[in-house]
Amino acid sequence: MTSTSPKSPKSPLATVTGALCFVLTVGGASGLLHEWLGWIRFMGFLRFLAPDGYEIYSYIVMIALGLAVGVAGDTLARRDRA
Repeated sequence: MTSTSPKSPKSPLATVTGALCFVLTVGGASGLLHEWLGWIRFMGFLRFLAPDGYEIYSYIVMIALGLAVGVAGDTLARRDRA
């Protein structure tokens, strides 16, 4: 059986932005949970990006930046398909 619409391969830029979106969003959320609850340290390497005393603000910025990168990558991927 063949599908009615051919599936185009995902561009490398869309793959990179998707991975960066995931790392920033999940890392920022886990950083916030670690700051508030003290028991989750998933993707702890991102703590080196947060300056001392500004951890919560840094993690919020990471989440917002991750979502923005994801939206931009999705927009680029849709533009390439059209």
